[in-house]
Amino acid sequence: MIEENNKKRISEGNDMNNELTAGDIKKMQEEIEYRKLVVRPQALEEVKTARAHGDLSENFEYHAAKKVKNQNESRIRYLERMIKTATVISDKSAADEVGINNTVTVEFVDDGSVETYRIVTTVRGNSLENMISNESPLGKALLGKKEGQTAHVQVNDAVGYDVKILKLEKTMDEDGDRLRSF
Repeated sequence: MIEENNKKRISEGNDMNNELTAGDIKKMQEEIEYRKLVVRPQALEEVKTARAHGDLSENFEYHAAKKVKNQNESRIRYLERMIKTATVISDKSAADEVGINNTVTVEFVDDGSVETYRIVTTVRGNSLENMISNESPLGKALLGKKEGQTAHVQVNDAVGYDVKILKLEKTMDEDGDRLRSF
């Protein structure tokens, strides 16, 4: 079972408290560095160039360049805050149990349909690519379970369903995984 003592509090008294792996934090730090060293200078140059075109009240290029610059700065602040307020969790789990970054094939007991999901952290969750968050109802229900077991997924007080774990594949953090936007 994934042990609670694998969690390490980075900061107390914050409002985000996302559970992130060391790999997530590394990707976020790389994005911050790229945005500071590459995107920021380009955005500042575009603002400077557009400002030189004259009347700022009707200068579309200036307003567009300012918007890009502000979005970049906002993303940097967002990522820095995510790192600062994160709880670092391990992506390690026993060989026979569901953990972070593992791929799980499940059967929905109610209708017999079969789906395959990869359990990831919130910053990489993308339901369109079958990457579900460890903090989602399904992700929470699957963590720590073993192949062949049935997990009950409680969506809210009134709705829940059961899934049976048909297959568990130990996958690792993928370099190609993208971080979610805001």
